[in-house]
Amino acid sequence: MKKYLKKITEKTKREYLEELNEKLHNNTKSFIITVNPETLMLSKKNIDIKNILEDKNNSLVPDGIAVVKACQKIGMNVQERITGIDLCEYLLCLANEKNYSLALFGATKEVLEKLILKIKKEYPNIKLLECSNGYIENKEQEMKKIIELNPDICLVALGIPEQEILISKYIENAKKGIYIGVGGSLDVLSGTKKRAPEIFIKLNLEWLYRIIKEPKRIKRFWNNNIKFLFVLRKESHE
Repeated sequence: MKKYLKKITEKTKREYLEELNEKLHNNTKSFIITVNPETLMLSKKNIDIKNILEDKNNSLVPDGIAVVKACQKIGMNVQERITGIDLCEYLLCLANEKNYSLALFGATKEVLEKLILKIKKEYPNIKLLECSNGYIENKEQEMKKIIELNPDICLVALGIPEQEILISKYIENAKKGIYIGVGGSLDVLSGTKKRAPEIFIKLNLEWLYRIIKEPKRIKRFWNNNIKFLFVLRKESHE
């Protein structure tokens, strides 16, 4: 697991967002993986996620305070989280400012409809090339279609690992664009779900807020975040 932590960017959030700005300006293709404990735990049993994390062409960012702390523990200069929702909000603003094109794939039909209305109202200069919910039957065909449309930005919200696997399978055919698996970020962006209050964000306690709001998450938190700490501790003694 250490080898994946060592691949995570040491840039600050501001520096990384500036890098994305440059990539879009230069039509540079990029596949961003927002790495949290669940991502790393999956790499131990899912060969596709393992290969995605190992691919030198992919960009890994620390989405989770546990990942930031783990990177620091092995001597890396990772200072802050770069979350999926942070990336989405920045990219929408940038796309509106510079008339970039956007493809959305994932979430429910209702969430996507709300988000489309919000984009048209608050980000009117964005070129919406494709909007497809995550419950269609042929997801691979949809991903191929998006690649052919050649968007500047593509946000895929199918949940881990499906979103990352689908992007990795077809991004080789893309000519340009920022591609990101964003999980539940579209729910937040649409207003369907609220992000944690600012105090939780500043204290790196968004995970706690999510558990309070959705107690059923506690099992997922145990299986990923808590077990992640045990795995790290074991590796540090090997």
